[in-house]
Order: sequence, then structure tokens, then C-alpha cells
Amino acid sequence: MRIAIIGAGIGGLATAIGLQRAGAEVVVFERAAELTPVGSGLSVFPNGIAALDSLGLGSSFRAITSASAAALDAGQRRPDGRWLAHLPGEAVSGLRVVHRAELHEILVAALRPGTLRLGTVASAPRDVTSTDVEVTGADGESRIETFDLVVAADGINSAVRRSWPGDPGLRYSGYSSWRGVTSRPVDLLGAAGETWGRGLRFGMAPLRDGRVYWFGVATMPADAKIDDEYARVRELFGEWHDPIPALLDATDPAVVFRLPINDLAEPLPTFRRANWVLLGDSAHAMTPDLGQGANQAMEDAATLVALLSGIASHPAPGQDLVDSALTEYDHLRRQRTQPIAKRARMLGALAHVPSRAGVLLRNAVMRLTPADAMGKQAAAVQTWTPPTATGRVAPADVR
Repeated sequence: MRIAIIGAGIGGLATAIGLQRAGAEVVVFERAAELTPVGSGLSVFPNGIAALDSLGLGSSFRAITSASAAALDAGQRRPDGRWLAHLPGEAVSGLRVVHRAELHEILVAALRPGTLRLGTVASAPRDVTSTDVEVTGADGESRIETFDLVVAADGINSAVRRSWPGDPGLRYSGYSSWRGVTSRPVDLLGAAGETWGRGLRFGMAPLRDGRVYWFGVATMPADAKIDDEYARVRELFGEWHDPIPALLDATDPAVVFRLPINDLAEPLPTFRRANWVLLGDSAHAMTPDLGQGANQAMEDAATLVALLSGIASHPAPGQDLVDSALTEYDHLRRQRTQPIAKRARMLGALAHVPSRAGVLLRNAVMRLTPADAMGKQAAAVQTWTPPTATGRVAPADVR
């Protein structure tokens, strides 16, 4: 099979690697002239690691991460440092935190030379039953290339998704997030996780070398203008409990950036049209409140590769076999990802209740919720097994 992948993010690259190893001829189109991954951290949970293992990338991933986050107390705290809720140890025992740039680097290195075409725009045809792709290079010249399958992994602002009927568009969550990584190791004092205030949150997680990935979240208009992003973070969080001030002190202001948090306004009715499929944020963009965005993209990749593994190396696979695999992909991934996206948005709304009375009620409920119940909720999201080409694996029920 000749397969095009649009987008060189984590999901697109993981898919390309898996399909190449399954015997397909793969081309990855990326509109950026050079790869500059976002300078932030990424929490990879057992489900994401299971996906990487199934793609043959687990060992490379473990080599650039550590399990240090699992040794820390985790849960939610108040700005004064008092705990609202503890997660049981097993809920974070499999967590590994990685710098996105480092993960991106090992994925690119695993591709065969010539697979990745940078500075190239790949566009969907008006007739989606065609797998012709209009390819425009950096020189501005366009041509048509034909594939057996096209995977659109072109992110939350997916041009492919927007070209399909039924695209619900994006909606703003009501909050935006700053992200940063310390330039030197910082002692987390035995705890990680998130701290919740009123319309404000701060989270932290250790990287392998002792540096710390952190994020600050604040309720604000989507188009808020802030002259000095780092100064605003210091203003909002600089007097919260230790080690938050130390994390900000150890961060170069130039690396701090802010993004509005959006997700899909409604679940998509399908991830597949003919021999085109959506993958990752293009299919199920979700708020980061469960830390599952990239993990679900990796699950997508592992699922698609598993379902195509028996036919990817065939020079002329029957369309009935391709149809069966893509129909199964669509079914499994919508059933799995859409409830998780719904839960993530609900958790974000809970964290950002606007009123003081709402915050008091939220905190009381969190203190009274048994740790075991929270652990079961985490396990429902983090437990996942890749399917096989010959049978369906029922996803964990997270609805």
C-alpha cells in the first residue's frame, strides 16, 4: 500500500513508523519548513506506553524517560499547599513524563530516510472518494500524487476536517494555559500534580534530568492581550505554595508561552470518509485536563497500524479489506476517544467554577471523594489494549 500522512506531529509520525514497519510505502507531508516541537512536557500514561510498545517504540521511549513521577505524591492541592485529594499510588505508577522535543526526535529518527517532506502542503480533493492529493512544495509548484490511503493528522485546526461535511468547528474552554520547563533541576519536595484556586490552576511534573515541566491555567477571554506573559504568571502564581515560586525562578522567561484551550464543539459523526481517515487532534481535539491528547493520538496510530498490518505490505489490497479495517478503526476510536474528550471538558469546568461558593463546594466534594474512586476513574482511561487485525478489543468504558 502507498499511504500519505498529512502532519508530522506525534500521532502522524507514530503512524508512519508503524505502517512502514508493517510493509507499507509511506510519505509524511509537513507544511512547516523545519520541525520545531513545542517546548513543553508531555505526560505519557500506561495506555500511551502500550501504544508505543505495539508500534515497536517502547524501548526508545523508556530510554529518554524515567518513572520518577510515580514516586511522588499526586493529586490536587489548594494554593496554600493543603491537599484536596490524593490519587492512589497505582493511578500514577505507570506515568512517565517526557519533553515533547525529545519524543519528537526519536520518532523522526525511526523513519526511513526520505519519508518526511518538509515545507510541503498536502490538500484534500473536492471529491473525497479520490485518494489523489494535491501537493505544493516550497517552490510553490503543485502536482497530484495518488495513494491507497490518506491519514489526516494535521492537528486541531485540521484543514482536512474543515473540508468535510459535519465539521463542528472548535469551541473555547474559557481558560488559557501557560507552559514552561525549568532550565535547571528543582526539588519538587516529594509531590507533583495540580493546585486549584479560583479560576486558576498550576501543575508540575519532573523530567528525567530533574528539570520540571509546569503549566499555569487561568480563566480569561480567548483573545486576551498580555504584554509580558512571564510577568503575568508571576503575578498570578508567585505566592502560591512551594515549590511553585522556585519553579518560576528557575524558568527562562523567553520559553514561557500561552495557548487558548479549545476542543471540538461536538463529537464528529465519523473519523473516516472513503479512504481518508482523521487521527489525533484532527479527529478528537480535547482539552488537556486528563492529559490524554497525545496518548489518544498514539492509541489512534497503534489501532490503525494493527488493523492494517495484514494488508499494508500488499501491492494491491482488495478494497473490501481496506474498507473493513477503516470501518473498524472509525468504530473503535470514536467509541474510545469521544467519552474521554467529554470527561476532560467536564473536569476543566469543575476546576474553573467561577464563584467563591462554587469553589468551596468543589473543594468539599473533592475532600470527601474516596481515593479508591478516583483511582478507578483514572484506570478506566489508562487501561487500553491494541486491537488485532482479526478481532475487536472492547475499549474501557469511560462514559
